[in-house]
Amino acid sequence: MIRTANAALAAMTVSFGLNFSMGVFFAPTAAGYGISATVLSLAAALSTALTGLVQWRIGSLLDRVGARTVLTVGLILTSGSYLVLSVVHETWEFVAAYMVLGGLGFAASSSLTITTLISRSYGTQAGPALARAAIGINLGQVLAPWAATALFDPVGVRAAYAILGAVGLAVTAVLWFVLPPDRVESAAPARGESLAGRIPVLVSFGLHAATMYVVVLMLPKHALETGWSVVGAGRLVAIVAVSAGVTSALVARLLRRHRPETLLRILYGLRALSLVLAVFVPGPGVLVAVAALFGAASFPMIPLTMAVMSHGLDPARIGRTLAPAWVTHQLAAAAGLGLATALHAVTDSYRGYFALGLAFSVAAAVLLTPARKPVHAS
Repeated sequence: MIRTANAALAAMTVSFGLNFSMGVFFAPTAAGYGISATVLSLAAALSTALTGLVQWRIGSLLDRVGARTVLTVGLILTSGSYLVLSVVHETWEFVAAYMVLGGLGFAASSSLTITTLISRSYGTQAGPALARAAIGINLGQVLAPWAATALFDPVGVRAAYAILGAVGLAVTAVLWFVLPPDRVESAAPARGESLAGRIPVLVSFGLHAATMYVVVLMLPKHALETGWSVVGAGRLVAIVAVSAGVTSALVARLLRRHRPETLLRILYGLRALSLVLAVFVPGPGVLVAVAALFGAASFPMIPLTMAVMSHGLDPARIGRTLAPAWVTHQLAAAAGLGLATALHAVTDSYRGYFALGLAFSVAAAVLLTPARKPVHAS
């Protein structure tokens, strides 16, 4: 079964790598295609919104046709979007390809699908495999943007799109033969199970998303505002990704002996420390420590939370059951980005939202702490 976890790792490397690489393409695309930065930002927002809105349908498809099929189609759409972007000429063509192909492809090939795939293969022992697969998120964050920037000068932006898309399709073809066949119940129930008993975990997952996306996306801009160079600010993202990958590998081993709730509370504490540094320690040099600690504490929370959320769920209905968690995740992330932008407009700094993220992290840790049972006097 370890083959399934490794295949899921490769799939997440492609899916998240191509999704996160779009930010690297923005500047050369604006110059080479004549598309304004505002339009590119709007396309990114629309793509993200579409990814969240279709999670309900993706959950249903996972239960009806299986995770292998949904994942493969998602990777084909994501990789195909890059091939289409390499040949478009009109602005509306670029926006449509990015939003529809990229948004739908990422929705079908990201964490909900991987969680369903692994949960059906590993059952109650899915935690370590989820943590192993999550390393692909960080590999994608490092490898795909690096490859893109290395290709821009020698071959140009259009060829870079085409090459990355072709590599994604090649990996997808291999994965189709490596992944286990779909096992779908012939009479799967029409609805998922209730998450009513897991509301604290669901809320903590939303608070996690509202913090993670803002810090990861805005930390480079915050670094520029505190005196960093463009190159140095960009390297902070690599620090986040590498530290997250190391922690994900460590978490995969720790889950053999420790409960995911325990590890989550420790990671929230580590994240709180990183945000204390970001808010209260002056000077640009501290941002290296912030990036390392925040990366180590943030991305590994995703598989750990999914291990908690998916434990004991009916495998035949797990796609539809977990869909609300990912809708919550995406909407909370969007709300956090909007609020961070508003606070920055008022204060000319992201420290205000970093402080709010600190409060979110403490609240999430409290939500994951079980209440003590009263001790009755004998």
